[in-house]
Amino acid sequence: MPGIVGLISKMPRSWAEPQLLRMVKALGHELFYETGTWIDESLGVYLGWTAAKGSSAAGMPLVNEPGDISLIFSGEEYPDPDTIRQLRDRGHCFAPEGSAYLVHLYEEENQNFPANLNGMFHGLVADRRRGTATLFNDRYGMHRLYSNESSEAFYFAAEAKAILAVRPELRTPDNQGLGEFVAFNCVLENRTIFKDIRVIPAASAWTIRGGTIESRKTYFEPKQWEEQTPLDSEAYYKELRDVLAKNLPRYFAGQEKVGMTLTGGLDTRVITAWNKANAGSVPCYTFGGMFRDCEDVSIARRVANMCGQPYQVIPVGEEFLSRFSHYAERTVYLTEGNINLYYSPDLYVSEKARAIAPAKVVGTYGSEIVRHAVMFKPVDPMSGLFASDFLGDVGRARQTYARVRDAHPVTFAAFRQSPWYHYGILSLEQTQLTVRSPFLDNDFVRTVFRAPHADSSNGDVNGDVRLRLIGDGNPALARLRSDRGIGGNGNRLLAAARRNLLEFTFKAEYAYDYGMPQWVSQIDHLFSPLRLERLFLGRHKFIHFRVWYRDALASYVRAMLLDSRTLSRPYLQRQGVEAIVRGHLGGGMNYTTEIHKLLTLELLHRLFFDAP
Repeated sequence: MPGIVGLISKMPRSWAEPQLLRMVKALGHELFYETGTWIDESLGVYLGWTAAKGSSAAGMPLVNEPGDISLIFSGEEYPDPDTIRQLRDRGHCFAPEGSAYLVHLYEEENQNFPANLNGMFHGLVADRRRGTATLFNDRYGMHRLYSNESSEAFYFAAEAKAILAVRPELRTPDNQGLGEFVAFNCVLENRTIFKDIRVIPAASAWTIRGGTIESRKTYFEPKQWEEQTPLDSEAYYKELRDVLAKNLPRYFAGQEKVGMTLTGGLDTRVITAWNKANAGSVPCYTFGGMFRDCEDVSIARRVANMCGQPYQVIPVGEEFLSRFSHYAERTVYLTEGNINLYYSPDLYVSEKARAIAPAKVVGTYGSEIVRHAVMFKPVDPMSGLFASDFLGDVGRARQTYARVRDAHPVTFAAFRQSPWYHYGILSLEQTQLTVRSPFLDNDFVRTVFRAPHADSSNGDVNGDVRLRLIGDGNPALARLRSDRGIGGNGNRLLAAARRNLLEFTFKAEYAYDYGMPQWVSQIDHLFSPLRLERLFLGRHKFIHFRVWYRDALASYVRAMLLDSRTLSRPYLQRQGVEAIVRGHLGGGMNYTTEIHKLLTLELLHRLFFDAP
């Protein structure tokens, strides 16, 4: 993922600079990345970066006119247009596109920098007037920075592998982190899967002076938004609507061509309803499957046509399956234990999406922020698969979850669920694309915190507010139902019947893909010549790993999981692994989620822990 890397040290340049170059090289994943370095020996700062060519983060560093302030910035910031005008009115000169205004914003408001920024970002600003530098990130922690501290230097990087490139002795698994990964498919709090590599906390603004970190301050706490006065229902809706309408155009601006990924849900519909772009200016696309047009495709195509925007489907089928080993390894390598192989198709479709537009607007985080949807919970591993001492680490993950779950629902969604659970897929997509979500806009999230208390607890208004937003933004789009049968016009009885049918097909497809109990799997296996799964698969999802692992990917699963290296891992029980492979590949059992985790864990070993 494009980002910054570097070290802070009092060691001589002859020692520090070669380390910096190795760190930069570790992030050079794509030919469309550009790289650079910036060094200030007096500050003890050795910094490098990668950025997608043509993005707002390209062309670093940013320097003010006197040359005494330098800023290296990664990610995106979505400013109020008035901010840009005011900076120009004060005599600052900068290009109309990109991030050049940021260095002047620091000049004008350095006491509030970066607290006054809006987006997903991290960076470093060096102020030679004060003899300091500030390492910072966004208030959600979505543009992640990893860190490690040794006696010689403090290391930081957008990806942990950049630190491993200069400190290979850190290729040691953290048992607590691995236990959380098995329980959640992500790692909680500021831990990683590596024993001595941590995540720099969200909303950090750390001051550097003379080759050391002088202070480690936090410029924002969710409590600041939790303590706002609640609004009544109507005032809340009007403020939310006005904030969305005002700020949404920022997410379709910039120097990169912007596309939009559409689904059949309400979150992307809210965005399309309020995006008043000219016809033909925003290419739209949806990811499709092998069997039929899913609900996402059918509905998204209609939405794009009604908005006058070009539309296409990016299918996931034989081409992806034929190169699965490549995408599996690449997914694990790029995300470093933050997601499992279920998301490997997202790397494939992101490569295709880049050819359409290098930036994309998504509806991710919408239902989570507005409706408080919880997307991850602890899952107990299958009995007989993991060693008993490792199960203790998995059990502790459940205790940690219970503690962090005890929070304001918007705080949990925006400041815990998003940077922990959603970060993995975001980081994977950001290796190929600039990803933008209006639902993490500062003003939008701050407003959601002001929802009426009663409505926040029961979800009624928060469940309806998106339908009202769609209707106010584009009444025609409000007449379309969602992929789950929500909204739309027509007879209430027919709408209820349609909703029940869609719920049935949704749950049936989930059962055939993941949730089918083992005794049902055995019965289904008896009728396998009838291929009953074809009646359900592809109606709502485009990914079908249960049948893929059983059929097209069987040889890969067998070769990986029955390999002597895999079976010798100390936290695995050999007989349990062998039973999973035999049962699933034989067709009589359903171990899809277990195979995801086992393959991901083994690739983590081969790519990181066992690697030289």
